[in-house]
Amino acid sequence: MKKIYSLIAIALLSVTSAFAQRYMTEQFSSVNVQTDVTYGVNATVLYYSQLGQAVPEPLKMDVYSPAGDTETNRPVILYFHTGNFLPFPQNQGAGGTRTDSTIVEMCTRLAKLGYVVASCDYRLGWNPIAATQEERVNTLINAAYRGVQDGRTAVRFFRKTAAEDGNPFGIDPTRVAVWGQGTGGYITFAITGIDAYTDLLLPKFTTSTGVPMVLDFVNGDINGTSVGVNPLNGDTLCYANHVGYSSDVSVALNMGGACGDISWIDANDNPMISFQVPSDPFAPYYYGMVIVPGLNLPVVEVSGSYDVQLAMSQYGNNGIFELAEGYALGQPYTDAANTTNNGFHGLFPLERPTGMEADTAPWEWWDAATNPNSANGLATNPDMSAAKGMAYCDSIMGYSVPRIACALNLNTSPCYIGVEENEEVSFNVFPNPANESFAIRASERVSAIRVFDAMGRVVYNSNTTNQEVVFVDSSNWSAGMYTVEIHTSNNAVARKKMLKN
Repeated sequence: MKKIYSLIAIALLSVTSAFAQRYMTEQFSSVNVQTDVTYGVNATVLYYSQLGQAVPEPLKMDVYSPAGDTETNRPVILYFHTGNFLPFPQNQGAGGTRTDSTIVEMCTRLAKLGYVVASCDYRLGWNPIAATQEERVNTLINAAYRGVQDGRTAVRFFRKTAAEDGNPFGIDPTRVAVWGQGTGGYITFAITGIDAYTDLLLPKFTTSTGVPMVLDFVNGDINGTSVGVNPLNGDTLCYANHVGYSSDVSVALNMGGACGDISWIDANDNPMISFQVPSDPFAPYYYGMVIVPGLNLPVVEVSGSYDVQLAMSQYGNNGIFELAEGYALGQPYTDAANTTNNGFHGLFPLERPTGMEADTAPWEWWDAATNPNSANGLATNPDMSAAKGMAYCDSIMGYSVPRIACALNLNTSPCYIGVEENEEVSFNVFPNPANESFAIRASERVSAIRVFDAMGRVVYNSNTTNQEVVFVDSSNWSAGMYTVEIHTSNNAVARKKMLKN
């Protein structure tokens, strides 16, 4: 796949501009950026060695939006940067801030498509040089847990502003995606995969004395919506933010991260998209050990992008992405991914040539003259340049854009499930939101019913007996948005959205 981005660029020259559609191709020439937006406040342990306690820290983000846009109901993407859960430049890496070159580039590109995009900071701090592996695991899983709390806090922040503050960012609170780069990829996988505190109660996240490394009454709940206090000294480790709003997201994207444990992936997870260098020596592509870059210290065994996508395929969670594979503008990227992804929809292995196996983030670039950690970055990315980084961004965007649009069920996506009601037939779904069951009342006799979940999968398919009122059992369905499609005896088709509590 070396130089694949050049081949893709050539292939795209043959595609006409007839595909210019919001969220699929660039619609805006510039973006507005609102910097240092506070999306929450929570306790950081970053200064614990100096202060002896956790202290409240404002959680900040930069919000990108299309300049001159008149739309006020736009999907939002939350973007989480890399950095090894340590502050820059102390992390010894060439990046680790919400204004890294790649971050700014990707957020700008997404905003030019029409999205609202938030580049989010999150709480940092762990001990990568601890004397024992157990202490390294303990401090890292707690750092990752705080990152998940902060990511979900950012999701709720946007929903709260839409509900209570007049929707100042012009977002659609039902369409939220999370995007993680490097360390941020660990956060986005966990945001999607961790369903309950019990997901953390695993042997590898338990101390040698049998105590869980994460305690919800100490660290706060998995969403950051409860107060967590250390009973030994009364130190507050978590403050509740934006309680009462959903932390759910519709799709997650990972660039170079991994999943803390494969058990977090189940049939209820929303779609995931993964980009990873298979030869990554620090974050495993399959199942393996996380290694501290530079120090080469082992931390904990995790599941990389291949194993995650294998599980997603087995559960059918990424089925919606199959419909994105015929999208003309994305076809070169799909073809490139499919040569090595074992047929897993949503996986793009970024193979590096011989001698460059340790180039774990070929999409990154920085100013070598001013970056204090440039030498460390060049050790694994020696041919780093803006041109190379942007070329990889081209491939990542080309593969991601149609799949994110499909997962969000945007009406310009290649797999949009229309919800406009047929003018010749009307029907109601009640109650809506539904609980254990719901009824369909139509203006004509109904001959067939299909119900799709948010990923486009058929969860209900039934031929009826030409009734005008039909009852459907939804007791075993997961909470979320569904599309109800009816066929009438006169061969008319109509669709409506339904929310399941």
